[in-house]
Amino acid sequence: MQDGSLRAYPLSIKDLTAGVLKDYWYMNVHDNENGQIRGICCSHDEGCLITCGGDGNIFTFDLWSEEELPKELKVIIPPPRSGLEKEEATEDINDPDAYTIEEYKQKKEYERKMKEAEEKKNKKREELSALRQDFVFLLKKNQKLPKHMQLHREEFEINHRIFEELDRQTLQRIELVQEKLAWEHEKKLIGLQKLQTQFRDSLEFALTVHAIQSNHQISTYSLLTVSEKYAQRKKHGDSKWTVCKEKWTALKKAEQAEEEIPRETSPAHRVFEKEAEMLETPEVQKPTMCYIESRREKIRRLVEKYDGLKAKILKRRAEWHELYKSKPRDTYEDSKDAKEIKEAQESIGCYRLNTATNYTLTEEEHINTEKKMMQLEALEDLIHNMKVNMNKEIVSLRDLKVSIIDEIKSLVKKVKSIQASLDVPEHLPIPLIPQLHPDEVPEKIVEYNSDVLLKFKEEQESKAKLKEPLEACPSYCAFRHVFFQTTPVEEGDPMAQAGGSSAVVTEEAFEMEKAEPTEMELEILKREKIKNLYLQETLIKKINTLVINFDAELCLLRHKKLKMDVQMKSAGLRCIMCCEELLILKKLEIHEDLLEEQICALMNEQEDIQSKLKSYLAQIEDRKCEIAMLQEREKALYTSFETSLGENNEFADFLTNILKMEVECVEKEEVRRETDEENENEQEDNEKPDLKTDENSVSEDVVFDSVCPAGCSEDLFLNTVQLQQHRISIEKALAEEKKVAADLKKEYNALAIKAKEVETSLDVTNRELEAFQWEKLRRLNDLYVVVPLRLHQVQCLVDGEIPHDFSQTLVFTNQSLQYLQKRIVDLHNEKIMQREIHKKAQERHKQLLQDKKEMKMEIQRLEERCNHLMMEKFGRLVDFEAVQAHSVNIPMEQMKVRIMEKEYKHIVELKEWEERIVGLQHQLTMLTRENTSKLHQLNRFCHEMHQLEAELESL
Repeated sequence: MQDGSLRAYPLSIKDLTAGVLKDYWYMNVHDNENGQIRGICCSHDEGCLITCGGDGNIFTFDLWSEEELPKELKVIIPPPRSGLEKEEATEDINDPDAYTIEEYKQKKEYERKMKEAEEKKNKKREELSALRQDFVFLLKKNQKLPKHMQLHREEFEINHRIFEELDRQTLQRIELVQEKLAWEHEKKLIGLQKLQTQFRDSLEFALTVHAIQSNHQISTYSLLTVSEKYAQRKKHGDSKWTVCKEKWTALKKAEQAEEEIPRETSPAHRVFEKEAEMLETPEVQKPTMCYIESRREKIRRLVEKYDGLKAKILKRRAEWHELYKSKPRDTYEDSKDAKEIKEAQESIGCYRLNTATNYTLTEEEHINTEKKMMQLEALEDLIHNMKVNMNKEIVSLRDLKVSIIDEIKSLVKKVKSIQASLDVPEHLPIPLIPQLHPDEVPEKIVEYNSDVLLKFKEEQESKAKLKEPLEACPSYCAFRHVFFQTTPVEEGDPMAQAGGSSAVVTEEAFEMEKAEPTEMELEILKREKIKNLYLQETLIKKINTLVINFDAELCLLRHKKLKMDVQMKSAGLRCIMCCEELLILKKLEIHEDLLEEQICALMNEQEDIQSKLKSYLAQIEDRKCEIAMLQEREKALYTSFETSLGENNEFADFLTNILKMEVECVEKEEVRRETDEENENEQEDNEKPDLKTDENSVSEDVVFDSVCPAGCSEDLFLNTVQLQQHRISIEKALAEEKKVAADLKKEYNALAIKAKEVETSLDVTNRELEAFQWEKLRRLNDLYVVVPLRLHQVQCLVDGEIPHDFSQTLVFTNQSLQYLQKRIVDLHNEKIMQREIHKKAQERHKQLLQDKKEMKMEIQRLEERCNHLMMEKFGRLVDFEAVQAHSVNIPMEQMKVRIMEKEYKHIVELKEWEERIVGLQHQLTMLTRENTSKLHQLNRFCHEMHQLEAELESL
């Protein structure tokens, strides 16, 4: 300040950035950990010095220049203190944790407030302790009073709503604390769930069940949960190779299938029914309508008869079609026999070794990576399921032990209650209650509750040996001492204690007044004693029986598990074997996929070629039909020409030459002659396109000069010329069709050659794939397989001893050996039986051939008789199906019925119009009469008016 004192501004960096000290420039300013400013800054407008401290205070000092400094002001510099050189310099405080002046003041203030609060707490505790002591004194005093003068515990409560309010406040505080700790609780819960998921959920608890009276025990298998390697494996669709094979098989089946004849209903019948529905009217039928309806009914019956005949014909055709369809082909094989042969081939078995050179692989025996993965998955699932089932049995055994322990506890309790009424020498030794071992209930290791957590907290506190500062206070110790002393009194009921004391007094009085028992009472006591002895012995035997039965169950299950351990070990070795095979298949998978892709490509190509061959074959058939049709037209043309010539025509040869003349050749010669001329005029140039465009005119001009020979009919000549042009066009079309047919034939032959090449390539690739499959099998056969054997199972002995080298031996089961020995006898019997069946089949075949021959002769005889009867009756062979189908012209009959209906409708309409005209004429007459009467009345009124006017004039 101006007087030289200090000014303090507690500012932070935010204040500086906000512009509080915007007129200053700063040097050596930085921020410490507490966000305060340390450094020195000077102003550029006024002479002042600003310093800042770690406690956040800023001090400013005004600096005077030499002009502003007063001259009379003199500073007296005090002399230095003596002995200053010998004193040691004060060390600076370098500890970063040391309190500053402000922090020290705040700390002192906090301690003072805490001390005052603690004093208030102690005062309140003392008051509460005094109140508790008074309350306990009152309770004791109330207890000493007689029973009828004692107060009930509820009467000590001043206001029960206070406790309700306290409970409500407690619940509110608990909810508030839960809301505050909700986020932390959720965080810890999620962390616990993650730990359980990672370490506990992936494992199944392994427990051990101990016997009660022996050292036998059985443990569960340590299992992981189901492996996601196979559980979550994507189920891809069928491989390209499988899809291609299925498609190829379906194509082969489709080629052998035949289409059924479609059956259609009669269109005439549908049209007639539609018209009948349209013509139905609710009017009363008159004679004409009755006649029309009779005609319609007649036509309907004809249509039904026609449809019935047609249905019979179609049914007969379908029966013949089904009969011919059921006729077996020359290469037909009975499906039943083929199925039996296939079953025999599959069931007879092939006992050649896989390493044999003549061993053949069926398509089902082809092994690939996918099949081996499925096999390994099935094996692991089987192992896991068996272990899970065994674990379930062991867990159920553990549960049985728990239930037995509970039952034994209840039985022991009964035995003790019985022994309480018996003398000590008569007591039998009570069996010990079995206890569960910790490894029998491993799931309880990870279970927890509030008691477990509190116990854990106490253990941690005892290990750390930490004491709260509140426990060191004497007031707290006194309060805790009083509270613990008063707790039993508070928890106990003084009325109950009083009752207990009174019960003791009455019991003593009863013992004093007790008299000697009578004979009846002694007899009853004796019987009860015998009964209790029997019950004691029975219950103890039952306890021992439960224990023995449980140990027996455990021994049986243990023996079963030992056998299963051997199976699991074999299954584990088999899994290892499958993994080794899978590694080999993985290495060979690339080449196998390449061969399968080649086969699929060749199959697709062969399918495309077959479809193209079918289309070409259909086109060739169409062309053949066209050629046959053109040839028929040409034959018809010659037939019509011969018909037009008639008999004994002298110009027949001339007209025949004209008809057969090749005009195209003449036209070509004419064109060549005209092109050879050197000097052509414009008219000749214009004639060239005419020759090309109009062949008929060229042929007539050049060859015949359009002149009909004398004596020949001009119409016949023109008809011959037209037939010649028609013949030429037919021959041109025939030549084009033959050319197209020849081209299609060439393309068909080329595709057929290509199809043979593709089929050859497909066979070669299939053989390569088969060889590769055999090579893959050889690689798999090189692996060693572990086969556990016992000594009595070894039948390969050399000089009565077991050989050292088993490389040339074969592992074969006794069941298979017995089956082969039995199969020899079965095959011998089957051979005899098959010979008898074959003999019967030959006899039946001969009988069928004889029946077939007789049926053919009978059919031929019936056909000859039918033809003979038709010739006798009709004079020629008649197609009865066509006669039946076209006996009545149904459309013409329907048209007649329509005409009659139209005429009837027109007559009815004319009658309606005539009746309407008569009515209108009658109405016109009535109106005319009415008009006439009104005119007469008007005339009369006019006369009366004249008379009245004359009378008025006279008056």
